[in-house]
Amino acid sequence: MRHKTLTHDDIPETYAELVGLFMPRPLHDDVDYRNALAMLDVMAGFEMNADQEDYFDAIATFIEKYEAEHHAIGGRNMSPVELLRSLMDEHGMTESDLGRLLGDRSLGHRILTGERELSKAHIRILAKHFSLNPAVLL
Repeated sequence: MRHKTLTHDDIPETYAELVGLFMPRPLHDDVDYRNALAMLDVMAGFEMNADQEDYFDAIATFIEKYEAEHHAIGGRNMSPVELLRSLMDEHGMTESDLGRLLGDRSLGHRILTGERELSKAHIRILAKHFSLNPAVLL
């Protein structure tokens, strides 16, 4: 998967084809983790059919387990903005990337500086994108 940058247009329609592209399995190291994140990043934010949603959920489950064991974030000790900054850093995202994910390029900066709070819609998008429980961003 790492030899070619995937786009949403490259995502197959069926579960079997998705498995052929990237096998959902336990993650053993940071390379597996980054590859799984890259797969979800390509799929997140788009309409998905039932097979794609099942596949997304399977990969997200393995990511959550790996993060809990290897990249535990003290979510209760961090503000939502601090947690968001940590997640962005882990995923190599910029303020502009955050804004684009949320639908407005300048929104990333405004949220990270406290000028704008996260809306429920933003929290849903971020939770899906980062494969986490939306409650940690409240």
